[in-house]
Amino acid sequence: MNQAPAPDRGDGPVGDCTHTDTVARFFRALADPTRLKLLEFILGGERTSADCVAHAGISQPRVSVHLSCLVDCGYVTARRDGKRLRYSVGDPRVADLVVLARALAADNAIALACCPRISLATDPDNEAEQVGSPGIRSHSTMAGPPVR
Repeated sequence: MNQAPAPDRGDGPVGDCTHTDTVARFFRALADPTRLKLLEFILGGERTSADCVAHAGISQPRVSVHLSCLVDCGYVTARRDGKRLRYSVGDPRVADLVVLARALAADNAIALACCPRISLATDPDNEAEQVGSPGIRSHSTMAGPPVR
């Protein structure tokens, strides 16, 4: 007799990823400052690509890459309006998440600023931030190159 698959309890595999991997990817999509800036802009109402380019102050192709990521990850929906794409947040929980994240970041600002494990991610859309910025390093790279 065939048994039905066990329900996902949140800690088992989902496709090739565990639930924890999926949640980590969920947050990783928000770790980019430009994507977060665009998401917060879109939270204010439906926006066109041109609106997003003007707001972000970067090239249209770069904005398009970031918007595609936000759509692919499910934060934003896109609808065609003639030749334009219009972006909006399809799930109101996204706004709640951003508000909560801002509050938590404010409450933990000193700890986040002093944490030796993370730093401001290098934003390829802002060359000024790239100069001398170490970016985010994994815990395994904190001690330097591997010892042989």
